[in-house]
Amino acid sequence: MCNVFAGQDPANYAYETRSIRLMGHVTSVRLESKFWVILEQISAAQDMPMSKFLSLLYEEALEIHGEISNFASLLRCCCLNFLDTEFEHERLQSEALEAAVA
Repeated sequence: MCNVFAGQDPANYAYETRSIRLMGHVTSVRLESKFWVILEQISAAQDMPMSKFLSLLYEEALEIHGEISNFASLLRCCCLNFLDTEFEHERLQSEALEAAVA
């Protein structure tokens, strides 16, 4: 029953730690490899390098919520939202265009 999940390539769920710069500070984020692939797709959809996308996401979330208690979890949830069939991909692209013009 679960072979489709259990039989997946272990590389998908192997941890990968990346060093990133957020608001001028270098930090590391540890995610499963598959999430990094999806984050690359999201940043490409925003037409920006992933480092810029992650910084912008962090800054916006900080502005909205005042704090970010678990950035890695925020990133995982962003990936899940992006893959959701009801996700507004057109809105993501229009916001990217608006940001590029500003």
